[in-house]
Amino acid sequence: MRYVTSGESHGRVLTAIVSGVPAGVEITQALIDSDLGRRQVGYGRGGRQRIEKDKGTILSGVRFGRTIGSPIAIAVANRDWDNWTDVMAAFGEASDSARVTAPRPGHADLAGLQKIGSRDVRDILERASARETAARVAAGAIAKAVLAEVGVGVSSFVSAIGTARMEAVDDPSSVATDLVEASDVRCPDVAVSTAMREAIDKAAADGESLGGVFYVTATGVVPGLGTYAEAGRRLDARLAAAVCSIPAIKGVEIGDGFSAAGRPGSEVHDEIRYDGPRGFYRATNHAGGIEGGMSNGEPIVIRAGMKPIPTLMKPLASVDIDTLEVVDASKERSDVCAVPAAAVVAEAEMAMVLAAAYCEKFGCDYIEDIKTAIAAYEARIKP
Repeated sequence: MRYVTSGESHGRVLTAIVSGVPAGVEITQALIDSDLGRRQVGYGRGGRQRIEKDKGTILSGVRFGRTIGSPIAIAVANRDWDNWTDVMAAFGEASDSARVTAPRPGHADLAGLQKIGSRDVRDILERASARETAARVAAGAIAKAVLAEVGVGVSSFVSAIGTARMEAVDDPSSVATDLVEASDVRCPDVAVSTAMREAIDKAAADGESLGGVFYVTATGVVPGLGTYAEAGRRLDARLAAAVCSIPAIKGVEIGDGFSAAGRPGSEVHDEIRYDGPRGFYRATNHAGGIEGGMSNGEPIVIRAGMKPIPTLMKPLASVDIDTLEVVDASKERSDVCAVPAAAVVAEAEMAMVLAAAYCEKFGCDYIEDIKTAIAAYEARIKP
C-alpha cells in the first residue's frame, strides 16, 4: 500500500490516491470525515479552519462500502478556492501584484525558488503548505480501515506545547483516547491542557508561534513486520521517514529514543518472557515495539518534535528576491500552533506504513486471505 497526493493550499481540490489496498475492507464516510475533522480542530488554529469543513469524497476503488482491490481516489475540496480563482488559475496570465517576493525564514520558500527557478514564492508555498496534509489524513483513513480488520489500532496525544508539558508517561499506548479527544489541545492532562492554552494565548498576543511534542502509538501489531536484512525496509526507518515527512517535524524518537543513549544497557533492553496463552513478550517496552528493524509484538511508540510554524504575525527579516533589499518576510494566514493537528497526520502516516507492512508479509489481494495468513503465522510462532 502507498499513497500520492496532489493539490495546492488555495487550489480547487486536494486529492489522494491510495494503491495496493486489499479488496473486501469496509469503508465508511464517517471513517474518513472523522479524521479530517480531528485534523482541523485544536486550540491555536487559524482562520482557515473556520472556512474549510473538510469532507472526503471517494471517486474510485470503493463499491457499496467495501474496497474492490483497485486504487482509491479521494478528493477534499477547498472551499476557499472561490476567493483565489484569479491567483490560482490553471491558465491565463498572472498579475504581477499577486506575486510573493519575500521568502519566509523556516519555510520551503527560498530553497524551493532556487530548486525550480521560479520568481514567485507562491509557486512553492501553495504546495509546501500544511494544508496538503488533509489529503494525507484522508489516505490514512483507508490504511486505518485495513488495520482495524486485523486488530491494530493507531492513536496519538500531545505531551508538550512550548514549555507546557506533561510528566513522563510510562506507557504512552495506554493513554485514554476519550481524555485526549475531550481536550482542544489533545492532551489527556487537564492541568497541562490549561497551561498549553495559556501558552498559545501569549504567543498569539506576541505575534509568535509555538511548536511542541506528540506521541503516536499502535497496538495489536504482530511481531516480524519489517526486516533486519535490508536497510530501506526496516520498520523503524520507514516509520521515522514517514513521520519526518510531515511539515515542521524536526525530530523523531522510537521508544525511549535519546534518553536511552544515557543509560546502561541493563536499563534499556527489554527482558524476554513467556506465558502460555500470550506467548513470547517483553517485560518492558523501552524499544517502543521495534527491535532490529522489526516489530516485536509490543505497542509501537513514536515521539515527535514539531518546530513552531514559520509564518509569524511579527515577521522575521528576509530579502526581497527582486530588489535584494532587506524586508519583512511575507505573511500568509496561519495558525499559532498546529501540534494537535500534526499528531493526527502522524496517525495517518503510521497507519500507512503499518498497513503496507502487513500487506507485504501476509498478501494484499483480499482481506479475508490476509486474516487467514495472520492466524496461521500466529499459530506457528507460538510454541
